[in-house]
Amino acid sequence: ALLRRVLLLGEGNFSFAASLCGAGGTQVVATCYESEEEVEGREGAAENARRLREGGAEVLFSVDCTKLKDYFLPEERQFDCIYFNFPHCGRKAGVVRNRELLARFFHSSAEVLTEEGEIHVALCNGQGGTPADQPRREWHNSWQIVAVAAGAGFILSNVHPFKAETIQGYKCTGYRSQDKSFCVEGALNHIFTRSTPLSHSKPMSCETELESQKVSFQVPQVLVDKINRGFLELNSNHPVRTVKEKVTAELSQDFPVQNSDHCLSLLQQGPLSGVGHSNVFWIIPSSEETPSTEEISHGLANAALFSHVVCRDRVKSGWVNEQEGCHVSKEYCLRPSLLPYAREIIQRGAFLPGTLHVLSGPVFRKCLISPYSMPVFHEMVSVCAVNRGTEDSCIQMLVNSIKTSLHSLHQAVSSFNLNIALQEAMSFETTEPNGFAALEYQLSEIQYFICVEMDTSGSQEKGFCVGTIRTAHHELASRELAVVFASLNLDLLAMLLCGISDWRMLWTPDTRFLHQFPRGELRLFKTFSLYPPSYVHDVSFWLPDGEQFDEVAFHTLARQVSGEAVVSIQLRDSFQQPETGRRSLCYRLTFQSCDRALGCREVAKLQLLFREEITQRLGLTLR
Repeated sequence: ALLRRVLLLGEGNFSFAASLCGAGGTQVVATCYESEEEVEGREGAAENARRLREGGAEVLFSVDCTKLKDYFLPEERQFDCIYFNFPHCGRKAGVVRNRELLARFFHSSAEVLTEEGEIHVALCNGQGGTPADQPRREWHNSWQIVAVAAGAGFILSNVHPFKAETIQGYKCTGYRSQDKSFCVEGALNHIFTRSTPLSHSKPMSCETELESQKVSFQVPQVLVDKINRGFLELNSNHPVRTVKEKVTAELSQDFPVQNSDHCLSLLQQGPLSGVGHSNVFWIIPSSEETPSTEEISHGLANAALFSHVVCRDRVKSGWVNEQEGCHVSKEYCLRPSLLPYAREIIQRGAFLPGTLHVLSGPVFRKCLISPYSMPVFHEMVSVCAVNRGTEDSCIQMLVNSIKTSLHSLHQAVSSFNLNIALQEAMSFETTEPNGFAALEYQLSEIQYFICVEMDTSGSQEKGFCVGTIRTAHHELASRELAVVFASLNLDLLAMLLCGISDWRMLWTPDTRFLHQFPRGELRLFKTFSLYPPSYVHDVSFWLPDGEQFDEVAFHTLARQVSGEAVVSIQLRDSFQQPETGRRSLCYRLTFQSCDRALGCREVAKLQLLFREEITQRLGLTLR
């Protein structure tokens, strides 16, 4: 078996290193910043160093933690764990100097740590500046360890008390660079791991079937890392698939079920009745191969080339005629819902009364930024034709099946109460239910919302709408039949059941997410990125004269530029110049990643890029 290589930095008297020496399967390299002569006078240091060497450990002196690769040959720079207990610049160094020390240490550690390795940093109570510190210092007066580590690509994955009394022979030393102990009561051990890098996805094209022919289209940049992820495929262990399978299995107990989600086009023809252009992703399909991603750099530089190819292909395919030139006679968008496909099943007459047809797949909607507002999620639509007069009975059977399946999943995950209720749409006349991203054309048809409320620690949280139910009579030629449609947001259900507080986590490329969910099982999610740092930037701009401000486009551009690193956008101020009537808005953007390291320098670059993009794309004038 391979030895686990452990590097210890800043050892004062080697007592911590000595406690680790002799552990099976571990190779210890213990280092000290001072020279051997300086350390020898410390109580117990010489004896501990001797014990370490006798136990097969390597002991090094005069090692600078900010230049680690200088002390090890390339083949020796692969440590599985790095310990740095109570780092300090020495004497009366303030928080700023100690932050700088940590920043340089993390960058240096990145050069000698294995990909799956850990960094353990023990700090005195309050120094770290995280909510785990009790009492917690003000941020500006702390070492800001999570933000400092993020700058080198590390995330805080665990934190627990540093219990010095449980470490055999350990004695802390080094108070103000002297051979004196210091108080470690309430000290914390912070465990950091490597983060997956922030995504800067290249433009890509995608194929789908449209009007009985294969077409290609350029994927909107904000969705590049979310297209064709295969969450619902047979070999997937994603919680979204587990929810879908459990609900489908329960429905099959009460209905004959037919899965009808194969070969559903990603594109739908517009305009969609009553849907504003700003809420959907409009697409220009091409019947031939689209230009390469290099040709369509950022989807902007060669837009003219792309338009030319598209227009040529539309003439060839009959979607436009020669005289129309580049005028598009048909509009297409990424599907915002699967309901139109359910309607097609009914309108084609491809159904048996009483049979429940189930469709599922990702749908795409532009929306404002919030933890529960998703520009893409997996929708599950069930449609059933029943005898008129039995619609209410069918709805009740559907709701009971959904309730049973969700309660079954929930009981296996956690102990808090889960309440599922059917609420009439009329009760939401003034506000939309939480978690429901509405399309205007659906609102008038919705009769019921399927709502979930969770009772945790005796206080009831706000309910979430996880689905809708509607009936229709005009879909069928037969006057004897009526149609019942049910729609579920599988992503939101998975979040609520597994305790996931941010929709972005469902799409993380970090393998630590899916490793928590065995095939066919849901579990309470445990985050691998604790207390992620947040950064606030304000942007003020003048609106173009006479034009309506498209806030959804503003949020969508923030998503795209930041790679979904913007967690909140709030309007701070609105001003109108009395003399000219010009309007100005000020928005506050909060940057925070739920799964990746996000440093202040990277955020500064992102906000500058965002300011450039809103002037070019939205015609705004910065103040």
